[in-house]
Amino acid sequence: MKRLRLVLLASLVAVSAGTPLSAQRTQKPVLHARHWVAITGKPMAATAGSMMYQKGGNAVDAAAAMLAATATMWDVLSWGGETQALIYHPGEKRVIGLNALGVAPSGATPEYFRERGMDFPPESGVDAMVTPGTPGGLMTMLAEWGRLSLADVLAPAIQMAEGYPMEADVVRRIRASADEMKSWPYTARVFFPEGEAPEVGGIFVQDDLAATLRKLVEAEERALAAGKSREEAIYAAYERFYRGDIAEEYVRGAREQGSSVTMADLDQWRVHVEEPVMTTYRDIEVYKLTTWVQGPVLLQALNILENFDLPSMGYNSARYMHALYQAMSLAFADRDFYYGDPYFPPEEPVAGLLSKEYARDRAAEIDWTRNDPDVVPGDPYPFQGEVNPFRHLLEQWGEGARPVTEASGPAAMQEFEEDFYLGTTSIQAADEDGWVVSITPSGGWVPAVIAGNTGVGMSQRAQSFVLSEVDNPYNVVEPGKRPRATLTPSLALKDGKPFLSFAVQGGDSQDQNLLQFFLNVVEFGMNVQEAAEAANINSFQMRGSFGMHESSPGRILLQDATPPWVRSELQRMGYTLTFAERTSGPINAIFFDWEHGSFWGASSHHGDDYGVVWEE
Repeated sequence: MKRLRLVLLASLVAVSAGTPLSAQRTQKPVLHARHWVAITGKPMAATAGSMMYQKGGNAVDAAAAMLAATATMWDVLSWGGETQALIYHPGEKRVIGLNALGVAPSGATPEYFRERGMDFPPESGVDAMVTPGTPGGLMTMLAEWGRLSLADVLAPAIQMAEGYPMEADVVRRIRASADEMKSWPYTARVFFPEGEAPEVGGIFVQDDLAATLRKLVEAEERALAAGKSREEAIYAAYERFYRGDIAEEYVRGAREQGSSVTMADLDQWRVHVEEPVMTTYRDIEVYKLTTWVQGPVLLQALNILENFDLPSMGYNSARYMHALYQAMSLAFADRDFYYGDPYFPPEEPVAGLLSKEYARDRAAEIDWTRNDPDVVPGDPYPFQGEVNPFRHLLEQWGEGARPVTEASGPAAMQEFEEDFYLGTTSIQAADEDGWVVSITPSGGWVPAVIAGNTGVGMSQRAQSFVLSEVDNPYNVVEPGKRPRATLTPSLALKDGKPFLSFAVQGGDSQDQNLLQFFLNVVEFGMNVQEAAEAANINSFQMRGSFGMHESSPGRILLQDATPPWVRSELQRMGYTLTFAERTSGPINAIFFDWEHGSFWGASSHHGDDYGVVWEE
């Protein structure tokens, strides 16, 4: 018995302080494929992606079809939400960024919200809206880099809008928000046609949305009949949504319910095709979208952690968890102060934030004996040869803190954590011709105000703005401006070729989980499915991007199986421990196996995430 106990103890130490078992069992298998991969948050949507490949489409077509399907299913997003993507272009051998995040409407000013007694824009209702981004993002992506028609790509979504069996998670969320949703007339008509909430497995019909999607196809067909090219025909549909009769009905229905959005707001909005930001980690190029989302925070954390020998600390040892937590605290403090819409002044100090020298300075601030609950933003400006124009605001940083602790009570803590994890979905697609697409679309989730007879749910992303420059001088709400969102797809290249494509849902936890997923693969030798299911930590120390933008310094989420000696050490270091059975986040990913000429797909075991592949 004594020998058995020693062997068991040695095994536990090996997992917590050594190398994870390379052949450990996962709840889902790796998805091996030669020709194509389609992974997203719902089986039906993954199937929609696979249908595009079977029609001769590429990964962009498949991703667009999955986006359309998930938006139609209200899988924590709808058609009025926002889309952003990283796309690897095999012909140009580069990563392209797609920015399809909506903007604040004409009446959205700090004064507007303050006059209504708000500290931040609200979490729901018409005042939470930004203009729709997903339709424009989908059509731009399809026109520029896809192969198929809009009619092909929207066909599964249109069929679903005509009626599909609703899933349990959406029904649960609808029932929980029923009173609020019934107060909005067009929302009530769609979700409660006979006064009752939909049932699991019941056929959910969205006649207005189906009609809107058919109008887009009609615009494309008319343009093709007039001799327009495929791309021009897709953009004709874009015009109809943002400047034609669909836009008119959207604006009419939104304004009827109290929104300040105008036709000019939709007309002036643009999808931006961008250069993403990048850093290297162990000679791997890691790409993210820039400061209009939280993407650079992962790059900042990698730059900080690159200064340490992480494998020698031991996988998920107390020291390793502490290193992750402190690096994330430093990077997220910068996110909370310096990130905002790069198309509006002031200009974000991106070069300084991503400087390796700045990261070394930040790494030197880590106290290796205990958590620092008072981490503040750094000053990246000297690292790009400039003087910080907001030094006076940094000195006031603590004044904007809204801490939530156990003393706040169980209800306050539950609401804080629910806001913290406000979700999205993720989409991963790749094909044998070299196209790769990584997306985390979101917005317009349940409960959403539906804008008139369009069937389109309005985004709630305005809540990610702040009203005071003390909180973040780059992210103060302004008409036409994008809020700093949490949405954060990822692509990594090695030796000039795709290495990993990965994304996750979950609000402020997204880049925390993606950071650990990446390290699981690169530093600890896990395959993508092992890395997607592996135990992660989550920090709650950063300021939340939703609700009241609260934080809980020192609070850490651990997996239930965390050994007692690790728990004790973390408590000694000043952490407040919380636990869950699964802590990895719903990560979906693709690994590119150039040695064998195949894809390795990972589909999260958290919920309904699902992948479809083709091998032969």
